Amino acid sequence: MKKLNPIIERSRAQLAPLGSIESRTQFGGYALAVERVVFALVNNDALYLRASEPLREYIAQRPLEPLIFRKRGVLVSLNYYRVDDALWHAPAHLLTLTAASLETAREEQQRKQLSLRLKDLPNLSVRMEMMLHEAGILNVQHLYEIGAKQCWLKLKAVNQHVGLQTLLALEGAISGHHYAALPQAVRAELNAWFQRTVLMTLNPKGGVN
Repeated sequence: MKKLNPIIERSRAQLAPLGSIESRTQFGGYALAVERVVFALVNNDALYLRASEPLREYIAQRPLEPLIFRKRGVLVSLNYYRVDDALWHAPAHLLTLTAASLETAREEQQRKQLSLRLKDLPNLSVRMEMMLHEAGILNVQHLYEIGAKQCWLKLKAVNQHVGLQTLLALEGAISGHHYAALPQAVRAELNAWFQRTVLMTLNPKGGVN
């Protein structure tokens, strides 16, 4: 049985009003996110919140240590600050500051997406961008909204040669992974969906979920 990280579980318990908190490995620790928006990092059994204006105001009154890690032998300070015992024991205040961190991260992500082209995502080339445009997928936000499966179906309608690797590439583009690095469970689920879809194409009386 996989061992649960106590800081991640504590964060999920105290910050539940923010939504479903996901975790993934990052910087030798973990990144915490809501709907793929990273708002905090867990490192060396401590929670670090992403900087926001309310958090900076708090730090001005009560200094918090920044997250520092070593990159190619050089110490790098990230824009994340450690939650101290006082904040852990003030759950309402912690929730308010964390909500501000999430909102700041969400706003930054939206700004980046406005300037990001489809070809800039993992696995996607200029040729794939042109195919997506032909299928009616004109920007990154639209791709995120409809998801890999519906996007693949739109591509299939204009290009009968797209296959499983394209589906995996789209999922990786959305999740930020090279398609070969997708979790095994995700690959298995997409493969099963792909096989059902191919069968439904041969037997159009059925449907595809």
